Amino acid sequence: MCGICGAISLDGPLALPPDAPGRMIGSLRHRGPDEFGAWRDERVFLGHSRLSIIDIASGQQPMGGPDGRIRIVFNGEIFNYVELAKELSGLGHAFRTTSDTEVIIAAYRQWGDDCVERFNGQFAFVLYDTAGRRIFLARDRFGIRPLFTARHGDLLLFGSEIKAIGAWPGYGINLNPAGIGEIFNFWVNISPSTPFNGVFQLPPGHVGSIDLGAEGNASAELRTRRYWYPDFLPAEEDHCFVSRAEQARMAAKVRDALVDATTIRLRADVPVGAYLSGGLDSSATAAIVASESDSFLKTFSVGFRDPAYDERSWQDMMSERLGTDHDTITVGDAEVAGRFREVVWHAETPLLGTAPSPLFSLSGLVRDQAYKVVLTGEGADEVFCGYNIFREAKVRNFWARQPRSSLRPQLLGRLYPYLKQSPVSFLTRFYGAGLVDGDPFFSHRPRWKNTGGAAAFFSPETATAVDLRSVERRMLESLPEDYERWGPVARAQYLEMTTFLSGYLLCSQGDRMLMGNSVEGRFPFLDHKLAAVAASIPASVKLQSLREKAILKRAVADLLPVEILDRPKQPYRAPDSASFFVGAGSETAEAAFAEDVIRDVGIFDPRKVSLLVRKWRAGKLVGSRDNMAFTGILSTMLLADLFGPAFEGMIRDSRLDDDQIAWRHTSVTE
Repeated sequence: MCGICGAISLDGPLALPPDAPGRMIGSLRHRGPDEFGAWRDERVFLGHSRLSIIDIASGQQPMGGPDGRIRIVFNGEIFNYVELAKELSGLGHAFRTTSDTEVIIAAYRQWGDDCVERFNGQFAFVLYDTAGRRIFLARDRFGIRPLFTARHGDLLLFGSEIKAIGAWPGYGINLNPAGIGEIFNFWVNISPSTPFNGVFQLPPGHVGSIDLGAEGNASAELRTRRYWYPDFLPAEEDHCFVSRAEQARMAAKVRDALVDATTIRLRADVPVGAYLSGGLDSSATAAIVASESDSFLKTFSVGFRDPAYDERSWQDMMSERLGTDHDTITVGDAEVAGRFREVVWHAETPLLGTAPSPLFSLSGLVRDQAYKVVLTGEGADEVFCGYNIFREAKVRNFWARQPRSSLRPQLLGRLYPYLKQSPVSFLTRFYGAGLVDGDPFFSHRPRWKNTGGAAAFFSPETATAVDLRSVERRMLESLPEDYERWGPVARAQYLEMTTFLSGYLLCSQGDRMLMGNSVEGRFPFLDHKLAAVAASIPASVKLQSLREKAILKRAVADLLPVEILDRPKQPYRAPDSASFFVGAGSETAEAAFAEDVIRDVGIFDPRKVSLLVRKWRAGKLVGSRDNMAFTGILSTMLLADLFGPAFEGMIRDSRLDDDQIAWRHTSVTE
């Protein structure tokens, strides 16, 4: 894992400010503290911060091909690089290293842009074909690794994180009210937007290219295309009857694919540990490592001082079952709130919950134990239907067949016991949105409606800038042609994978909280081959009646204690506004909520925020909407400071000295 950054002149020679490399690469030093490299020619600058995991001795970047034609900066892992190297060697390619980076170069030379379809991995890279004056960018299928771009005059700036773009001398970075509005309504930015003006993300499963031209091309621009999206069965097959014998064959196929996905992610020249949450998913991957590998497994968990959030008993049970060397970090209010400013710096986005904060502490524990790589169970819920939103979609689709029924909506009480006594009028009003009008987003309407309550605190100017119809139109235009043919659960899976998973779970809770402590996360359940196997299984088998992840449970039943296998799903949560009552967290909140500060930033209405703050001080923020609003406003205000008045100081503190950067062979005199 690494950090990548750079600048591309779209028209004419590149004027590289002397302090740009040290500022840009230095801003990413947490992603790769082991080595810092750079390369440039007349048009392009490439920067790299390295976390050495594979081919530690000779995998330095930016890397060039054997004849110097190709230059690349790469963040991530290509797990099937061994098999690809063998195939490419048979096609005449020679390798000087044993790194997966060099395999990308050879694969691009052999297969061009289609090389990404050969990769089993998690990656973001920028490749420069110097002979053809062509830039090629790519991001992995699920968006595990980030990649951002921004125009700055005749330059295209890019980076693994937005702070690297902001570090370019003279680039002014500003919050985008419309982008923030997306988060306060959908939890995430909808690709390619971000919370910052003029900064865009390369969407998951996309590649991009720029043709510079030999002497400069004033019309040069980044063009993107999608090369992959999750695909599912047609609705009629999604609900077909499947015999017990066929289900057993499906479970065996899932097991084989999961074993392959897990074991291939053990490839590294450093030890690989595993997160152990106490739930089904991380327990399954850890159990596979223990059963399929000869190496002794180190596991890591986070526990909470508040019993309402704590899962240590389950974690300890699973660790004892597997015989792992287990470490736990226990967090409370001081850890959740006290480091929240640092969490926001790494997340680079408003957060509607505090859940990333304990995960930041957890990755710190991993790093303190001298581990650089961990496996996690992320992605299993999206791939195998583990969330209530999928069960909810199934119930609501059943209800939609008789939308006037007063009994069918009460099935929601099986998902949410607190709704059992709710009036049918409330259920109809809240959960009935989109039932009868063919709304393509009907599965996610209740969540978005609940989230959207936090947007009530926007200033009039921000509210005017937020155009939700435009955002939904952009989402609608991005849907695959087959989307209409899928069943309701499959549609919900697609939306969850392409919004919440990539935009929040893999970003704010995943990559950023791991890499903030220089730790690489690997996600077996997001192996695209395993995901394809899961997508080929009818929803009626993955979600039997309302039993989530039924086929996955069957596939790993022999590996896990029955207590783990059958325990009700406990969503990962963390204490929110109550964590900020005392200590450093209280000081952070009080400073961020100062009325003059709220007014100066201009995103929120000071009067409305003051009412929320008064409620918080009185300990009366008890509902999810109020807590989302509290955390969302707080994190946005921290973001405004960190990427505003405090930004230059942050960049100055991380800046690399010239002698810390190793310049690879370059055709421009330094």
